Amino acid sequence: MALPTAAIDRLFDRLAMSYGTEFTNKWGTLGSAEVKSHWAHELGIFVDNLQAIGWALKNLPDRCPNLIEFKSLCRQAPRPDMKALPPPRANPEIVDKELAKIVQKLAKPQTDNVDHKRWAKKLKQRHENGENLSMFQIKCYRDALELNT
Repeated sequence: MALPTAAIDRLFDRLAMSYGTEFTNKWGTLGSAEVKSHWAHELGIFVDNLQAIGWALKNLPDRCPNLIEFKSLCRQAPRPDMKALPPPRANPEIVDKELAKIVQKLAKPQTDNVDHKRWAKKLKQRHENGENLSMFQIKCYRDALELNT
């Protein structure tokens, strides 16, 4: 995307007023339409941030900048302050219901009916039923079940 023609014309007017013939003679035999078109294309990255171009115009160097130098100057512009949206507010009724559920779960005694050594007992049973297990499998189930034989 390129900068609008009006923005480029205004930019060239401001640079010509600031630098005079140093700016206007900079392009030699190139036509001003081609130069403006090239600048418009290259500065198109600032189409949504024209404040950067304005900042660059307020902070021009002593020597007339070429396109690359002016683009670099635009990149040095401070970023506009972005205001954060306020955090969303939670519905107090929903919060109270969810907190009540948590309190209710914490109040119940935790009964753990999970047999964490079931895997070891299954391996032991398979071994006792004559299945060939690796030495590692045998060692693991014996260690888990605390069988030191």
